[in-house]
Amino acid sequence: MVNGERRRRTAKAAPGLALELLELLAAEASPEQMTDLARQAEIAADSSAAADFDRALELALHVRSLFARRQQREAELAALIDAARDLTAPHELDPLLKMITRRTRLLFGVDMSYISFHDPESEGSYVSASDGHASALTIGYRVPNDAGLGREATYGGVPTWSSDYLADDRMRHSPVLDEIVRAEGLRGIIAAPLSHGTETFGTLYAADRKVRHFSINDVSLMTSLSDLAAVAIDKARILEQRGSHLADLGELRRYGRLQTRLTDLALRGGGVKQIVTEAAAALDCALELRSAEHHRIAAAGDPPEVTEEQVRPALGEAYRTEQESPVPVRLAAPDGSPHPEFWVIPVTAGDEELAVLLLHPRRPLDGSSRWKGQLVTQPLAVALQMQRGEEAVAGPFRDELFEDLLAETGRPAEQLAQRAARLGLNVNHPMMVLVGRPEGGSLGRAASWAAAYARRMGGLRSVRNGCVSLLLPLTGHLAEGGDGLRAHRVKDDMTSHLGHPVTVGASGPITGLDGVRDAHREAMRCLDALLALDRPGTAAGAEDLGFLGLLLSDAPDATSFVISTIGPLLEYDRLRLTELTRTLEEYFAAGGSPSVAAEALHVHANTVYRRLDRIAEVLGPDWSLPDRALDLQLALRLYRTRRALQPDSGHSVAPPAQVTGTGTPAPGQACGSN
Repeated sequence: MVNGERRRRTAKAAPGLALELLELLAAEASPEQMTDLARQAEIAADSSAAADFDRALELALHVRSLFARRQQREAELAALIDAARDLTAPHELDPLLKMITRRTRLLFGVDMSYISFHDPESEGSYVSASDGHASALTIGYRVPNDAGLGREATYGGVPTWSSDYLADDRMRHSPVLDEIVRAEGLRGIIAAPLSHGTETFGTLYAADRKVRHFSINDVSLMTSLSDLAAVAIDKARILEQRGSHLADLGELRRYGRLQTRLTDLALRGGGVKQIVTEAAAALDCALELRSAEHHRIAAAGDPPEVTEEQVRPALGEAYRTEQESPVPVRLAAPDGSPHPEFWVIPVTAGDEELAVLLLHPRRPLDGSSRWKGQLVTQPLAVALQMQRGEEAVAGPFRDELFEDLLAETGRPAEQLAQRAARLGLNVNHPMMVLVGRPEGGSLGRAASWAAAYARRMGGLRSVRNGCVSLLLPLTGHLAEGGDGLRAHRVKDDMTSHLGHPVTVGASGPITGLDGVRDAHREAMRCLDALLALDRPGTAAGAEDLGFLGLLLSDAPDATSFVISTIGPLLEYDRLRLTELTRTLEEYFAAGGSPSVAAEALHVHANTVYRRLDRIAEVLGPDWSLPDRALDLQLALRLYRTRRALQPDSGHSVAPPAQVTGTGTPAPGQACGSN
């Protein structure tokens, strides 16, 4: 009776409950409220009305979930539209990347988002922007492209996701990537390629620190967002490049006007100091102008101290480029890396180097803006040329005089002497001729150096047959030493300045202009001998080449050769009444056998050993080396021959200290018999 009454009440209440359920659905009630309605109605489990009500409740909950999903989709679309509106507005690249990552993080409700760009040179990628707390994935961090979600997204061309990345074995893992993911505590990650046309240039990531199952809607949203981001990034890059070109064009015009103004200043007689000061202020930098010999000419802006040893390698590099004219080069830091705050810029006129400009900008210059310092060099070259005045005008005449001195059909000696006097060349002072061949780089660079060097030394320069020739008075650092030592000094200066090896032959000393042509031929033969002996990058005079120098000389001087080779040994025997010279002769005659030489000398072998030790002290420890031994044997043979031909000339020979500055013995000091 009771159960029947309950069924009647339920049947009567079912339509009301269904209506109430529809009202809750229309009011967007929560699922809990709808479920509570079923509990409040005391409906029997076996009632057919109860089954209908359960079905109605199920459908109502489904309809509500559809409404909720549609609302979520509408919210996502609204957020995507807002993002599109923001992304299509003009932006600089860095703020745009920051906006994209922030939008992505908020849109997906994740802990962090970041963008990586591919680097074709390193075959990897680097993080270019991120949003959210990150301790390892910072901007600039480099990651490999051979593993991870980024690789899968790039090759697949569609977003790829993992609910728990480290536990996901469906994709290729990398120790580097896994370590970063582990350090950040990331689990759910989705990655979408950033593509423009057929080129994929980066990847957009959204990552959560909890397990996250990304839905189809999430993947679709990520696709739309990455497409919008790729278009915006490409647009920003183009605008940035155009803006850079426009800025460069504006700067070019402004600095062109500066160059014109500085050139006018130089033509009006403005000094180098004034030009350097105005240029430093206009370029917002410190400038220092140095001569070709690295002496400071002018400075402005308080430039830091830089040594000549730091400048020379960069200066050589400026001339070794493929450009027709020298280009600015960054100064090397003490550790060998490029110095970020110093540029070396040659100041040239034609093929001649006038000075060196050192530029220290307040802000580092990149490769495209280094011309800012180069534009100052032209006004400085004009000012330097004007300062040189008559000296600059006399340059071609100096070269022409040297060419006439070397010509086979020479001009009258009096006329040449008068021209030399007008150019300030003291022909009565000892001089020497050097011929140098650069073993790398351009001849123009060597010719420029030679012109400046000859002008500084008060000499002459000539360029012919791929070599530079110098006629130099023996003053300054060339006043002392023999031809070989002087040749080495010039070679070292030239090599240091050019930055590559130079081979130098020398001849002299000479006095007057009559011997210039012969000295030049002898210097050329010394140069040829060095090259024939496979000794490029070295220097020598006739005296350094031993018997080869004797053979190459236009006026062979056997006496000087003997004295320079065995003179110390002859003098030692004369002062101490020893027989070192004869012992050396017998040693060579015995084929280098001390015991055989001892028999010829009628002494004990130990005596010969002791004499050989003394010979090493007198002549130097290298006396027995093949090249030196050959010179010694030839000198001994010449000495013995001269002694045999002049039996009544006495028993002395001139020591090296008694040789005159011309390289020939003083009168009465020739070799004689002993």
